Amino acid sequence: MDHEKPAACVLDASTYVGFWILKGLLNRGYTVHAAIQIKGSETDIVKKIKEMERVEERLSVFSVDILDYHSILVALKGCSALFCCLDCPDGYDDVIVDLEVRGAINVVEACAQTDSMQKIVFTSSLTAAIWRENICSQTDVDERCWSDQDFCRKMKLWYALAKTLSEQAAWALAMDRMLNMVSVNAGLVVGPAVAQQNPCSTMSYLKGAAEMFENGVLAVVDVKFLADVHIRAFEDSSTMGRYFCFNQIVHTEEEAVKLVETLSPLLSSQPKYECQGSEAYAERLRTKKLNKLVEGTA
Repeated sequence: MDHEKPAACVLDASTYVGFWILKGLLNRGYTVHAAIQIKGSETDIVKKIKEMERVEERLSVFSVDILDYHSILVALKGCSALFCCLDCPDGYDDVIVDLEVRGAINVVEACAQTDSMQKIVFTSSLTAAIWRENICSQTDVDERCWSDQDFCRKMKLWYALAKTLSEQAAWALAMDRMLNMVSVNAGLVVGPAVAQQNPCSTMSYLKGAAEMFENGVLAVVDVKFLADVHIRAFEDSSTMGRYFCFNQIVHTEEEAVKLVETLSPLLSSQPKYECQGSEAYAERLRTKKLNKLVEGTA
């Protein structure tokens, strides 16, 4: 028989990605602390989590405020892993950027004060790595790359800026507190009911989609695969640093049309990409680390 699985906390479990990580952990036998932020009326995901809590003895729900350090500590108590999935359900602006950064710092500091904590798996985004002047000048875009903060501010790429600054803040504090952390830099997340359950984050990610497409850095990831990668990143003791995570780079017009159809009705018409016929743009993103993780733990 397998040893009993440790307890893991998912914060914020009410985000689209967080919910699928929660489901994956329960399916693998983990005890899960679902930390959720309640803002206004309950979403369909929050209602579903509370329904699951009534029938799943390994699931406990905690209400947290990421600006309230002590509420995070309560949710983390007894947990060996934290899956940190911060996202703003109402979209991004310059104010939300600051709130997400402060939230990330509070979460990591709370982990440092939780004796049972073994590893943080921090959900970030490819948008924290791809944005800079003259994207096309870089042949390979990999985990060593960071988006340029000034460029993001100039272009009002608030989602990308939030992901860049919050991940950098988390890394700085995790290293200072000598915490074991990995980050998963996800492409545009697609999956069941994503247009209904994750509309604002999806549209925030897609700001600048034409430029991403033309420069070979518009990538998508299935949410079930993404959740599985998060859990593998915790379970594999050799993981370290950042991991780009995507299933496909959208680099032809045909693939762009399929993406629009996948995200309907969020995107009701094909973006005006400056490509002719079957022209394909060079793929610049690299996933050597991800391939090693997935193949090594298969």
